[in-house]
Amino acid sequence: MKLFLTGIVITTTLLLTQGCSSNVTSQNQSEASSPTSTDASGMKGHGGMAQGSHMNHSMNMDLGPADADYDLRFIDAMTPHHQGAVKMAQEALQKSKRSEIKQLADNIIKAQNKEISQMKQWRKAWYPKAGDKPMAYSTQMGHMMEMSPEQMQSMMMSMDLGAADADFDRRFINAMIPHHEGALVMAKDALGKSKRAEIQQLSKDILASQQKEIDQMKQWRQAWYKQ
Repeated sequence: MKLFLTGIVITTTLLLTQGCSSNVTSQNQSEASSPTSTDASGMKGHGGMAQGSHMNHSMNMDLGPADADYDLRFIDAMTPHHQGAVKMAQEALQKSKRSEIKQLADNIIKAQNKEISQMKQWRKAWYPKAGDKPMAYSTQMGHMMEMSPEQMQSMMMSMDLGAADADFDRRFINAMIPHHEGALVMAKDALGKSKRAEIQQLSKDILASQQKEIDQMKQWRQAWYKQ
């Protein structure tokens, strides 16, 4: 059994590793040997890391069938995903110089912390026998199992956005857009599978609010960076 679980972790790690480019890998190696290059290499690699994390999220985090434990898996996936958004938003509050980004970050923190709290309450009420560790659906195994640390990191999709420089807001936007898109994927899945009105309504709220924020960030990116 120990060897079986080890194999699962190794497989997950390999999948996560494939999401990152070899260029980012070499940058991370250079960071270890050259502390002064940390900020620069982190900025160069950020776009690729954001894209890779989004890809891993879409490929590996199948929420599984519409069974009795579907809402548990949805909650256990969306909770760390929200936590990742909150983490990046908190960083934006500290580093961004634009009032628009600060307001967006504040909205994200308030809305998603509220949803995290609600999901935790639902989990406790609906699945009192569930353990503390989050659960995930294994497509390969065809059943539910504990979420690995690698899967947790993949779900959060959060990262260091770098220094409070002229490009900070662009890095924040380029990270938060795919992060929001990951939430939309899960919310749409829940609309088609969850039988609870509470999860249905939460999913609709996520789809409406985060799509609006995606559209706004794209407008800002075009206006500020011509992208």
